[in-house]
Order: sequence, then C-alpha cells, then structure tokens
Amino acid sequence: MKKILVIPDIENIEKSLSLANEYNLGFEYNDFFTSDVLDDELKKKEIIKKYKSQKLPDYTTNHGAFIDVLPFSADKKIKEVAYIRIKQSIDVSKGIGAKVVVFHLNYNPLLKVESYVNDFVKKNVDIWQRILNENPGISIYIENMFEQNPIVLKSVAKDLCKNDNFGICLDWAHATLSGVSPELWAEELKDYVKHIHINDNDLNSDGHLPWGGGNLDRNLFYSCYDRFLSDSTILIETTNVDEQLKSLRQLEKDGFIK
Repeated sequence: MKKILVIPDIENIEKSLSLANEYNLGFEYNDFFTSDVLDDELKKKEIIKKYKSQKLPDYTTNHGAFIDVLPFSADKKIKEVAYIRIKQSIDVSKGIGAKVVVFHLNYNPLLKVESYVNDFVKKNVDIWQRILNENPGISIYIENMFEQNPIVLKSVAKDLCKNDNFGICLDWAHATLSGVSPELWAEELKDYVKHIHINDNDLNSDGHLPWGGGNLDRNLFYSCYDRFLSDSTILIETTNVDEQLKSLRQLEKDGFIK
C-alpha cells in the first residue's frame, strides 16, 4: 500500500489532522528549516509542544535546513555553520519524533570542471558518512534540486548506500525542470530512492502547484513509480490543506490511490 504524506499546517492543525485521518497520511514537517526557528530554542519547543499535544500520524518526516547549507565548502567557517544547521535539523527531528530528515545536495550545476565535480562528491560522501554514523537511529535522505541530471547525486549515493539510514528523496518537479527526462532520474536512481516529493508546475518554474494543476505528465510519473520507485513514500509538497485535498482527489481520479 502506498504511503502518502502531506505538510501539516501548524496554524490549521485540526484541518491537517482531519485530512490525514481521512486518507491515512503521514506528515512531513516544514516548520524547522529556517535559521530563525533553528536558533530560537523557545520557538522550537513551542512548535514541538503544539504538535505533540495532538494525536499525530504514526509516520512523520522532517525537512531539514537547506538555504545556504554548504557542508562541502572550502571555507572553514561556512562549513562549520553548515554542520551546525544539519545537526540542529537532526536534533529537532528527534525531538518531534520524525523518522527521516530530508536535506538538499546543493550542487551548483554551472560548475562542470571534472576536478570540481570529483571534489564535490568526495567532500559530500565524507561529511554525510560522518553524519550517518553519528545518527544511526534516524534516516538521512538527500534531495535533488539544482542538478541538471542525476549523475552527481548517483555518485554520492553509490558510496553512502551501504548505510541502512541513507536514501535519496527524488523531487519529481525538480527533475522535470532539470533538462533531462524525469524518467531518466527514476531509472538511474531507482536503487537509492526511498522518498519522493510531488507537486505540479508549468514546466518553466517550480510553482509547487497542486497535483493536476499544471502541465506535468502525470501518467509518466505513475509509470515510473510502478517500474522503478514502488517502495518509496510520497510527499504531496504543497503547504495549503485545500491544495493537498485537490492533489489527493486527482491521485484518486487517476487511479493511483484508492
């Protein structure tokens, strides 16, 4: 049975919980990835307390910090701050009971010199291996964002996949905007993908539209899911509860979920 998740709305938590109960959904928290929240201990505790006062879904994940998080940086200070943000994200995930933290690779696709790519892969493998070793009780999923093809992410995954708590989060919308077919992403990364983000767009920008509200080829996604990704959980990555419901109804109409 497919496991579908949505992003809960802390300000309308009753609506989020009602939707989750109706469709047997999990949650992926999007409340903790900004520095303003991560550095505010009181704010973090308030959010966690508010969530934990509710009967939450059994399966939850958390989106970690990603804005300017560059753990591979050659600048020692930037690298130190990136590690702090990653650690804060993991700690808050443990505090709220999330089983997974999603991070971005933050690869710059404009830098194509072979030495840069090789150094980028090595540094990422080293830092994420350290983080995986330090946190065996929680899974770390790395998401594609700026990459124009799956080559770099696959190279990182090949070295990290020996860890049971490592996986790839395939953002389907990002893949559709990459310049190569999302089918190639699915086929190349099929051995590593454990989680998928879906939303729709106009094929020009990452609009985070409800599923069915843009121009993506939904049947291609369904086909790739069945052929390559069928063990992966799926997040409907829209923040508005009404748009999440529209997405679920489209998935039902298309016969992808019952």
